[in-house]
Amino acid sequence: MGEQMQFIVEKLNQEPFRKNYNLISFDSLEPLQLLQLLSDVLGEIDSKHAVDIREELPEQTAKRMLNLLGILKYKPPGTVSDLSAFRQGLVTGSKTVIHPVLHWLLQRTSELKTRAYLARFLVKLEVPAEFLQDDTVADFNKQYEELMEAFKNLHKEHEQLKISGLSTAEIRRDISAMEEEKDQLAKRVERLKKRVETVQNHQRKLEIARQHRLEKEREESLAQQKQEQKSQLFHAEQRLQRAQVQLKEMQHVVADSKPESLMKKLEEEINFNSYLVNEKIPREMESKKTSVYFLQKVVAEPAMTQADLTALESEIEEVNAQINQLTEKRIITYEPTDSKFSMYRQQASIISRKKEAKAEELQAAKEEMSSLEKQVEQKNSQAHELGGSEVLTEDEFKQYVSKLRSKNTFYKKKRQEIAEITAECGVLQRTEELLRQRHEATQQQLQAIEEKKGISGYSYTQEELERVSAVKSEMDEVKGQTLDNMSEMVKKLNAMVAEKKASLAPVIKELRQLRQNCQISEVLYKDMINSEGKLEVAEFVNSVCSKQRAKGWDL
Repeated sequence: MGEQMQFIVEKLNQEPFRKNYNLISFDSLEPLQLLQLLSDVLGEIDSKHAVDIREELPEQTAKRMLNLLGILKYKPPGTVSDLSAFRQGLVTGSKTVIHPVLHWLLQRTSELKTRAYLARFLVKLEVPAEFLQDDTVADFNKQYEELMEAFKNLHKEHEQLKISGLSTAEIRRDISAMEEEKDQLAKRVERLKKRVETVQNHQRKLEIARQHRLEKEREESLAQQKQEQKSQLFHAEQRLQRAQVQLKEMQHVVADSKPESLMKKLEEEINFNSYLVNEKIPREMESKKTSVYFLQKVVAEPAMTQADLTALESEIEEVNAQINQLTEKRIITYEPTDSKFSMYRQQASIISRKKEAKAEELQAAKEEMSSLEKQVEQKNSQAHELGGSEVLTEDEFKQYVSKLRSKNTFYKKKRQEIAEITAECGVLQRTEELLRQRHEATQQQLQAIEEKKGISGYSYTQEELERVSAVKSEMDEVKGQTLDNMSEMVKKLNAMVAEKKASLAPVIKELRQLRQNCQISEVLYKDMINSEGKLEVAEFVNSVCSKQRAKGWDL
């Protein structure tokens, strides 16, 4: 306890309180001064509570402090049964109640400031369910919840930015770096402009590039508009589906009913609503008003002690006894035992109670039906968002169940066939294993007989010979096929050689003649070189030609 008071005094002597207390002066504070000190601390956390408690009633002060402590999630020490004592001590300014509250508040002032600030925007207003049946109220409530969620997200981002905030020096460095980068970009733009000016038709090309950029931006904006229109179309389809479902339900109701039944249902609904408006709701309002009046009266009264409560309980018992006596006197005086009205009154009271109970059950059933309809709409929207199909109607669900049953029958049939095949496979495997065992036993017996007869390995050698002969026959067959292929290939090559010889015969004949001419020309050329060179070339040619003619050559 001393450490607690020491901590409170130290915190109160610091900023922003500056109280200049010591342990003795703090411990000697009056209850009203303690309440004012608690109000000042709460006012530091939430500015709305910075008030002078002398200007408000004690009940208002206690209510205000309890409300803020509830928002700050303060849990009083002790069990739940001590809550009344906590409230009583808060009203009277008890040290045993206020000191722990001050210690808790001063330990976490900055955190509680944030919580009090957020409470102004995040404490949700509870709207009664009957008011939410109105579409306008429901839309406003939904918009209110969306704004609350948006505020939460923005506050989280703000706190993260505060935590990860840069210092002034870092910001200046970033600004100087960005300015240098800006200068570099400006120089680069100037260089690019100079390079572009040397290009032919650069203005036209720049205009085309500008138009291309504008078209790109327009394409992005159109894509965004397309996405928005898709979302709008999706929401419109959802509304259309809900309207179609409602239309189907109404058509189903109309198809299955007659005008008389519809009128009867409307009359029942009108009677029920008129009962609620004329009897049930006014009675409940009167009871609520009465309870509120008594509660306000209790709140306005000063704090009661245990002796006051005992006196009130005894007074209540006396009044109840007087009421019972007066009731008995009235029954004896105005209602003789042979009166028939008492029976009718009892029946009427029983019927009225049953009527109230049924009305409450009907109201609860309607509320449950509306909540279930909302859940169905939410599930439908979630199914559409996840790419699922529509929720099946009763007939479609029956058809789907019948299809599942037929598929289940087909599945069971195939499963039975698989089980039979599996069993047969197991039998065959077992048979194969038995036959293998028999074969191994027979082989062992055969080997034993061969050893006894002195021809050990005969069966194995015979099997090997049969296998080798089979392999040899296969190889001979392959070789024969290969030889046939080779003979056919030789025939084809011979035919091709013959064709080539036939086509080359005239060429060879001409080549022979040309070779003879070439030899004669070489001889003549050598004779011309060996001559003394006195004759002219023309004469030499003429002489050669005459010699050739004399020999009978055709020139």
